[in-house]
Amino acid sequence: MEEGVFQTWLKKEGDEVREGEALFVLESDKAAQEVEAADSGILHIPQDSPKPGETTKVGRVLGYLLAPGEKPPGAGAPPSANPESAEKPAPTPEKISENPPAAAPAQPVTIPAPVVTARPASPRARRAADRLGVDLGALEPSGTSGRITEQDVLAAECPVQTAAKPVGSLRRIIAERMMISKQSTAPVTLHARCDATRMVELRRELKEVMEGGRVPSYNDIIAKTVTRALAKHPMLASRWENDEILLPEVFNIGLAVDTEQGLLVPVIKDVGNLPLAEVARKSRELIEATRSRRVSPDDLRGGNFTITSLGSFDIESFTPIINFPETAVLGIGSIIREPVAGPGDSIVLRDMMRLSLTFDHRVVDGAPAARFLQEVRRVLENPAVFLLAQEASGKTAS
Repeated sequence: MEEGVFQTWLKKEGDEVREGEALFVLESDKAAQEVEAADSGILHIPQDSPKPGETTKVGRVLGYLLAPGEKPPGAGAPPSANPESAEKPAPTPEKISENPPAAAPAQPVTIPAPVVTARPASPRARRAADRLGVDLGALEPSGTSGRITEQDVLAAECPVQTAAKPVGSLRRIIAERMMISKQSTAPVTLHARCDATRMVELRRELKEVMEGGRVPSYNDIIAKTVTRALAKHPMLASRWENDEILLPEVFNIGLAVDTEQGLLVPVIKDVGNLPLAEVARKSRELIEATRSRRVSPDDLRGGNFTITSLGSFDIESFTPIINFPETAVLGIGSIIREPVAGPGDSIVLRDMMRLSLTFDHRVVDGAPAARFLQEVRRVLENPAVFLLAQEASGKTAS
């Protein structure tokens, strides 16, 4: 970490601060954290302390914790006092010659005439330029034909007003990591349709026997069942680091969470060995902490497979970006009731869902990735059987 964004003081000027009390809030790598006082004292906030929203470098002095009666550093000195600029004797003026040298004759300055390059323009563009008083020689054609069009003239007469929006530290971090993922992986995306009817029925039945706030979400069920496929195909949960492929000991599943500040990925640790109810509890707490900016840095680290869903936005399928240095990410689309072929020549209505698996082709080839996606679909089409078998064995099914 080289810099952070100062958010706010949690204490005021002159407040008594005890060691361990939350002192201020600093936005660091993906999370806003309350920073505790390392000592006790009376808080003094200097005038040059950072303002809320100001980016500050590591090592900058934010304020002072003073002993009772102690004066702040520099008290009594003018604000601009500088120990290096101590008062020095005025320099002795140089003797001015009574006969100063004659000034050099002024050299004429010539301004070259502007070079006007004729640019082809359509007749409509020329008429619009005459009517609006637009100089065609100052325009650049926007199209591929190399000729100035009427739209170019109108755009010059009424330029589009744009407003600059400052880029926050989190948005900058997300942009940097997206580019790292794009430049450091060989991404390939596979798409598959999944019959989610039994998953929908399972969740409906869970609603009938569990309290509303404790009912597992579809993402909880998917996260739990995905560990079955990862147990059979662990390369999809591996990491490429220092020219080595590191295989996981447990499956830590990241859940992409949309927040007002941007996309964050909190991680549920060891999902394979947790009951579904515990996965639901942890994911609910992590999502709430993430959206309220209370998530800890440790909760954003250690993932080896990510699930991202746009189903709530009625997006059927998409191409997710790998959460580098992970190897794969699974995109979940919306669940849509569709007519499909049933037994014999019958047509039945089923709840269908699209799955999109993006994987790093440096680590995994297409066929193993396809087999993994095939296993994910197979387990999701009958999740209750898998969950019951796992609860009975007390460990991840393999």
